[in-house]
Amino acid sequence: MKLSKFRYNLPEEQIALYPSENRDECRLMVLDRKTQKVEDKVFKDVLEYFDEKDVMMFNDTKVFPARLYGNKEKTGAEIEVFLLRELNREQRLWDVLVNPARKIRIGNKLYFGDDDLLVAEVIDNTTSRGRTIRFLFDGPYDEFKSTLYKLGKTPLPDFIHRELVPEDKERYQTIYAKHEGAVAAPTAGLHFSRELMKRFEIKGVDFGYITLHMGLGNFRSVDVEDLTKHKMDSEQICISQEACDTVNKAKLAKKNICAVGTTVMRTMESSVSTHGLLNPFEGWTNKFIFPPYDFVVANRMITNFHLPLSTMMMMAAAFGGYDFIMEMYKKAIKDGYKFGTYGDAMLIL
Repeated sequence: MKLSKFRYNLPEEQIALYPSENRDECRLMVLDRKTQKVEDKVFKDVLEYFDEKDVMMFNDTKVFPARLYGNKEKTGAEIEVFLLRELNREQRLWDVLVNPARKIRIGNKLYFGDDDLLVAEVIDNTTSRGRTIRFLFDGPYDEFKSTLYKLGKTPLPDFIHRELVPEDKERYQTIYAKHEGAVAAPTAGLHFSRELMKRFEIKGVDFGYITLHMGLGNFRSVDVEDLTKHKMDSEQICISQEACDTVNKAKLAKKNICAVGTTVMRTMESSVSTHGLLNPFEGWTNKFIFPPYDFVVANRMITNFHLPLSTMMMMAAAFGGYDFIMEMYKKAIKDGYKFGTYGDAMLIL
């Protein structure tokens, strides 16, 4: 499978800049893989397609305010620091991306906030853009973390070309977000409102939760034509015994299991037994799913309409069938569906 097969023309105006007014009222395209039938719905209609004891699997990662703006020592040049992951709690070490990268060298001090509330020192150059920095903060850890998060901004993807608005803090987070560690939101889950979750519960649909802390690798461009040569960035995952029990019970009872988002699908496919059941796991995954691929755990998936050449789009094509999904992307563009993080959704049956 070649990278160029996932190139298509997406009009700029169809990239959603803002979420729908209500979480569960974006548009929903429902695709049936067997019959090739297509329906245009509103997201809250998703309830119609599930019955008692079916399972919805969610990613309960929580996005933290990962984007910091500051100044370089001496020159005062403005810099953006994107926090990727905490390396060492005691030493206040973080992996970060800096922009512009070419001006930041080992030993440079970076200042953030009024009156230089936070100071960091660059201690390592790991890649062309990546750095390791140490925050020079003497107070207790909780105080450091709250200062860091007070200064940090919601890390909307770069393709959303606009300034942050106050609503982003709440809307770029699922309502069930629990375990902090992601720098990007699991977008399919953003469409679930409290009311919709309650209606699923009343219908007897079971919920399960796994965790995958999304990194920026999801937005990194694939730069090889032969997809077998692409390496995904590793991301931290956790699949509990409880989540396995929920999935495996439904699977053995021949109930529907729906992965809410590509991150859920990738996490579950990263830890499967030889009998096709889900195994508990805590660690890292760099699993890359593209067509053709035999899915083992879930038989349904909810996902957004993704940007050209993205790994998320490749997974959707692997699950829905390459020709069918590409045809539906053309239909979505023609019918004015919105794409990207804050865009509309599809349910693949």
